[in-house]
This record gives sequence, C-alpha cells and structure tokens, in this order.
Amino acid sequence: MFAVELPTLELSKVPTTSFLPACRPFTQPYDRAELFADGLMHAAGIVFALAGMTTLASVTTGLPDFQSVAVWIYAIGLVMMFGTSAVYNLWPISSTKLLLRRFDQAAVYLFTAATYTPFIAQAEQTTFTEALLAAVWGIAGVGVILKVGFPGRLERFGVLLCLALGWSALFAYDVIFSPLPVRTVGLVFAGGMLYSTGLIFHLWDRLRFQNAIWHAFVFSGAGFQFIAVFTVNAAASAGTIGGN
Repeated sequence: MFAVELPTLELSKVPTTSFLPACRPFTQPYDRAELFADGLMHAAGIVFALAGMTTLASVTTGLPDFQSVAVWIYAIGLVMMFGTSAVYNLWPISSTKLLLRRFDQAAVYLFTAATYTPFIAQAEQTTFTEALLAAVWGIAGVGVILKVGFPGRLERFGVLLCLALGWSALFAYDVIFSPLPVRTVGLVFAGGMLYSTGLIFHLWDRLRFQNAIWHAFVFSGAGFQFIAVFTVNAAASAGTIGGN
C-alpha cells in the first residue's frame, strides 16, 4: 500500500498536492452492499464497546487504584478504537476522510497498548513490569507519530510494528500471563490470532467485502480479549483470581 498522486482519482475536495493511499476506497470505491455490511459491523461494534465500558465499570470499585485506572484506560481505548473506526470507514471520500484515516490507524496502536495495561497491572509490580508498561506505550507512541505525522508512508513498517506490539507479551509471558487462569490466557492469544489472521483480508484489497471481513476479525479479536480483561479483573475485584 504505497501512495499514488491525486490526478489518478477524481476527488475535487482533496488538494492537488495531496497523496492518497493506494488502497480502497481511494483506488476504487466500495459498492453499496459492501458499505452496508461494514456499517452493520460498526454499529454492532459501537454497541459492544459502550456496553463493555459499562460492564467494566462495575468491577473497578473493588480494585486497587492502579488496577482500576488500568481497566478504565482499556475501556476508553475500546470505545475510542470502535468510534474512530466507525467515523473513518463510513465517512464519504474527501480530504476529511484522509485526516480521519490518520486517527483511525493511530487508534489501533493506542488500543493495543491499552489492552496490555490491565494485564500488566495485575502482575506483581517490579522494575521489569514498569519498564514493560513504558515500552508498550512507547512503541504505541511511535506508531501514533508514524500514522499521524507521516500518513501514507512506511505502510508495511507500520503493519510490522503493529504486529510486534501485539505479540510483544510473548517476551514477558512468565511474568504477565503465567499467573493467570489458563482460559484467560487462551482468550488473549485467540484474540491475537484473530487480529493477525484478519490482516490477510486487510491487505487483500481486491477481495469484495474485504473491509467488512477485516473488521469482523478485528471485532471478534477484541471480543475475546474483552472477556479476558473482564473475567480476570472481576475475579481480582472479588478476591478470587487464580485457578484454571
């Protein structure tokens, strides 16, 4: 996905000095059925995200301050990612859509870091876990700078950076995930596999309904990991964390 010059497209609202990403909907528009399918996907996603935030709020009162804040960071990240994705993907092609694309892609990095945060908060707080949390948010910050400050550039590097951030927990498995219930860990990694597999469809630009399929994988992955975040924090709030 590299940039192409504007004269190849008919977008009167975009300045002629702009560069557009060589991917749909900028190279060719989605048809009505594709837009409808993606719209339904995002409508369901927004409902899920808002309901998820409300559900998570119910368990934060019984958590220590740091863990409670971590859950709120995750919940806000969940709503932010679903919200920015909905606005960007449903916005008509224009210069505004190009701007929204920056924030949509940046939100993915922030949400990935936000997802790690409540799990790191559950671990024993040491210099290592503090450094890990800083590293996760540092990488996410690099991704945000890349997408907001340098749109349409280093697209492949951006994908690799997102994958590296998403799977970085493998390097801290013993500290972060090994103390958690097996089913919780399974949900986290199942979500990661769904995100990673969905990238195939995200890059499969010529496939019809490609965008809706990609978002189905993303939202499913988010759903699996939401259950993991909720169950582990609900158990911690009740003082019953552990077991299988």
